[in-house]
Amino acid sequence: MKHQHPHPEEHLTSSAMLQDIVIGLSDGLTVPFALAAGLSGAVDSSGLVITAGLAEIVAGSIAMGLGGYLAGRTEVEHYQAELAREYREVAEVPHVERAEVDELLAEMGLSPATRAQAVAELTADPDQWVRFMMKYELGLEKPDPQQARKSALTIGLAYALGGLVPLTAYFFTATPREGLLWSAVITLLCLLVFGYLKSRLTGQPPVLGALRMAGIGALAAGAAFLVARWIGG
Repeated sequence: MKHQHPHPEEHLTSSAMLQDIVIGLSDGLTVPFALAAGLSGAVDSSGLVITAGLAEIVAGSIAMGLGGYLAGRTEVEHYQAELAREYREVAEVPHVERAEVDELLAEMGLSPATRAQAVAELTADPDQWVRFMMKYELGLEKPDPQQARKSALTIGLAYALGGLVPLTAYFFTATPREGLLWSAVITLLCLLVFGYLKSRLTGQPPVLGALRMAGIGALAAGAAFLVARWIGG
C-alpha cells in the first residue's frame, strides 16, 4: 500500500547562484544609492552625480566580482588541503581514523555489531574512506572548481544591475535634489520588493525582511546626504 504523508514538506535548496545574486543586488542597490544621495547634498550638477555613480558601479562590480572569485578559490583550496591531509592520515595512522569512523557511526545510533561491519566496509576503499571523513567528520562537500568564476560574474553583474537603479532618476531630472527624490522612491520600492522576495526564498518573515532591507538603504542614503551637507557647509 502506498504511504502518503499527512502534509507536504517544503524545504529550501539554496543554490550558490542565488546567494551570489542576493549579495550583488543587495550591495548594488544600497551603495550607489548612498553615494548618489551624498553627492546630491553637495553638488548642483546631475551630470556629476551620474558620472560618479557610474564610476562607482564599475569599480564596485569589479571589487565585488574579485571578492566572489577569491572566496570561491579559497573554498576550493581549503577543500584540497583537507583532502590531502585526510589521505595522509588514512595512510599513516589508519587505526586512529578507523576509531574516528566508529565514533561517527556511534553518534548516528548504530549498534556495535553494525558499526564493526560498517567500519570494515567503509575503510576497505581509501577513496570511499576519505570521502566519508570529509563529509561526516569535517562537514565538507566537494566544491565546484568553476564556481569561483561563476560567482565573480554573477556578483559583478548583479551589483551593476542593482547600482543602475538609483541612477536612472538622475538621467530624467533637472537637478540633483529632484533626482534624489525620484531615486529614493524607485530604490526604496525596489529594496522593499527585493527584501520581500529574498525573505520568502530563505524562509524568513517576508514583510519584516522587506522593511529591514528598505530601512538599511534609507539609513545609508540619509547618513551620506547629511554628511555631505554638513561638510559642504
